[in-house]
This record gives sequence, C-alpha cells and structure tokens, in this order.
Amino acid sequence: SSLLLMSGVVVTVGLCRRLARRRLRSRPLLFAFLVEMFSTFQICACTNELSLLGNVEPKPHTALTLTYGFTVLHGLTLAGSTCNPCGTLQPMWGGGTSLRMGGLKIAAQFVAAVLARVFMHFIWSLEMAEPHLGALSQGCSSPMQTTEMQAFCIELLFSVVFQLAVLQAESVNPKYRVHLIALLITMLVYAGGNLTGAIFNPALAFSLHADCFYDKFLSYSLVYWLAPCLGKFLILYVF
Repeated sequence: SSLLLMSGVVVTVGLCRRLARRRLRSRPLLFAFLVEMFSTFQICACTNELSLLGNVEPKPHTALTLTYGFTVLHGLTLAGSTCNPCGTLQPMWGGGTSLRMGGLKIAAQFVAAVLARVFMHFIWSLEMAEPHLGALSQGCSSPMQTTEMQAFCIELLFSVVFQLAVLQAESVNPKYRVHLIALLITMLVYAGGNLTGAIFNPALAFSLHADCFYDKFLSYSLVYWLAPCLGKFLILYVF
C-alpha cells in the first residue's frame, strides 16, 4: 500500500508538471512557482511515507533500498527543479536567478512542505496500511538523537559533502549522475540517519518534523535550516 501510494504521488505530480508546461509557459513566474511546488511536494510526501518504513524488516536494508530507489526516481522525474532552498541559493548567489524568482521558488518549496504534511496526515488518518496505524499520535518524533552541537555539525558536514558532490557531478552523464547522487544520499542516510535523520534540506525537514519546530524552534532551526544553508555558502565561497 505504501509503494502504491508513493507511486501514485509520483504519477500525479508528473501529470501536474506536464499540464503546467502546456498551459503556463506564457506566465513564467506562476509556472516556476507551480513546478517547484509540485516537485517539492513529491519529495516531501514520499519521504514522509518512507519515514514510516524505517522499521520494516529486514532493517535497515529495506529502508535504504527504498531510499535509493525513490531518490533515483525523483532525479529522473523532477529534472529542472531543486526542491531544496539551499540549492536555490546557488543561482541567486551567482546572479543566474533574480532575487524575486529565487524567493518565489523558496516560498513554493515551503508551501509544498506544508501541503505534503497535511496530505500525508490525511492519508495516515485513513489507516490504509499497517505503518499508518498510530502514525498521527507520535507528535514530535524527534530525529535528533545527539547533542545540538553535534547535530549541527553533522548536518553542516552532510550539506557540504552533498553540495560538493552535486557540483563535481555536473560533468557526468545525466543517466549516471542520478545514480551517483542517489548512492551518496543513501550512504549519508546510513551514516547519520540514526543521529539527525540526515536531511540537509530545510523544506523537507519542516515537512517531516513540523511538530518539533513548534516545540523547539530555535534548536531545530539551527540544525535543520541554518546548518544546511551555511554548508551551501561555504561551498559557494570556496568555489
């Protein structure tokens, strides 16, 4: 049921992106906003569902395999979208994207994060699959299983590694690049998933753990918003 749900999200988002391309080419701002929102919605919704499958046996092989598979799927179906506020900062920093367009895309990413969370909570309330049972009663299921300073450093390091790999992989053939990036993300999730969740995406972090942001806003904003953005700026500064 979970796989069917995530596949349905991917298909629906693909249809919405295609419809937007056909109907809104003459309105670039609205087109950019909707495409970025649809794409980020897909990643947030699927990752919300994947977060419930972490305890599926055999652990952690099932969760890591699904992480790799859906990361490849996202890379193949969401070409042209960043789905990450940190990724949107790069063209803004380099002057390739205007401040208005960059701000619009970041707004779309956070709107999508909220919509994905609301949608997945509605789906979970229907309790169509075993992992959905009791999912809404968890509240702040904190991914931070270490000190704030260590969590900050881990997310910062992972963001630097990820952004550096993305830059270095730009010269790789796209059909191989998506697998390299997916493999890297899977390795980072394996290495730090049990400590911080290995998210390094501010919009995704908010979609996954909004309750934690409400309870401990300062701590979570430092670890899951500031650290990834700082990692991105370090890479931009160096390169």
